[in-house]
Amino acid sequence: MNRSIPGGDRFPANIRIFVRNTSTMPDTMTPEQRHRCMSHNRARNTRPEVTLRHALWARGFRYRINVKRLPGSPDIVLAKYHLAVFVNGCFWHGHKGCGNYTVPRTNTEFWVAKVARNQQRDQEVWRRLEAKGWAVIVVWECELEKDRLAGTVERIIAGLAENKRRWEFRQEERRQINRAYREGRREQKERREKVTAALPR
Repeated sequence: MNRSIPGGDRFPANIRIFVRNTSTMPDTMTPEQRHRCMSHNRARNTRPEVTLRHALWARGFRYRINVKRLPGSPDIVLAKYHLAVFVNGCFWHGHKGCGNYTVPRTNTEFWVAKVARNQQRDQEVWRRLEAKGWAVIVVWECELEKDRLAGTVERIIAGLAENKRRWEFRQEERRQINRAYREGRREQKERREKVTAALPR
């Protein structure tokens, strides 16, 4: 299910909202090995994030990373286009239908609940960004594999161009409203001054 903002529906067209995937796979690790393996996953500067950064940089796009002043500290922020990019791990964020997302049979309820919380948090972050006027693009880890990288980058670039037009249009509307407000205040001041000057001294 795709949804779009701004000027459209609730979420950006290339954001995908997925239902929980409860499929499981045989776990070849012991609980202790699984815990140790999962705890070594990094939250930032992951290989998919770095891959996408290099690809965008090579195409001439400049950005900031992990901007803390924005909800969710987006992985990549292109302020010129007022767009935030999240690079989501397919397992950690529950990429339905992806081979990278299968729930371990060990401690299954824990992992299902954890992924569901991540998905809920994702949607809350998107809503907060939308309220601030930002558009969001979500890129899945599997979309950054070598045979899919070029197409993914092209999709992002298309989203950047479209959002830049929308953002510039919205900014121009704001400028017009502000100009009209200032003009109205100026006219009110002039009328008050005329009335004051006409009063007998």
